[in-house]
Amino acid sequence: MDDLTGKVALITGASRGIGRETALGLAAAGCKIAVGFNSGAEAAQTVVGDIIAKGGHAVAFGADIGNPDAIKKMVADVEAQLGPVGILMTNAGINPVRPIETITAEDWEQSLAINLSSAFHLIQAALPSMRAQKWGRLILTSSVAAQIGGVIGPHYAASKAGMIGLAHYYAAVLAKEGITANVIAPALIETDMIKNNPAIKPTLIPIGRFGKVDEVSSVACMLAANGYITGQTLNVNGGWYMS
Repeated sequence: MDDLTGKVALITGASRGIGRETALGLAAAGCKIAVGFNSGAEAAQTVVGDIIAKGGHAVAFGADIGNPDAIKKMVADVEAQLGPVGILMTNAGINPVRPIETITAEDWEQSLAINLSSAFHLIQAALPSMRAQKWGRLILTSSVAAQIGGVIGPHYAASKAGMIGLAHYYAAVLAKEGITANVIAPALIETDMIKNNPAIKPTLIPIGRFGKVDEVSSVACMLAANGYITGQTLNVNGGWYMS
């Protein structure tokens, strides 16, 4: 396993949930953390404070990841303040629940822009530094919905399925450059994203409970340190989808 001391890790959606827990885990492993957020500035600063209080190094960076120009600026700001990005976790996303007959073109485009296109633009912005270092980790947060359809809607399932194809491409092309690309596909983790949807219930999960954020973040931290796993989808789903 690789020593992560001094590596710069940019994590989107890091003000809460899985992103927050991964930020704390990678900070404990010695990474300098870029805490990406959109509207949760106060929560992001709390994560930064928690990391600094434990002797780590972290800075919060706000950006609308639905805007490619905002993504480029954020990555440039991260590299100016912390150094070249070595670990990128595309974790931010939305899950607007819609009955199938009411899904609009706007719902579709917004889900693709924030959940999928943002991952592409983030990777493209961070990739030059990774290639220069001959070392990098791309970790994309997808969902069990990519594999079974899920309970949110086709807009969400398609956006999350696209992340798997995206990771496959980068994994194949970058395999000889010291850069890995992998996907984590969680199911029903105890975060804000599972609230307010009556279709989401623990009885869907064979294990019989919702997952915990540290059960996902521990996989992300493992992928950051492992240079031999690439092009894979790691299912953290309580047995809902088996592969």
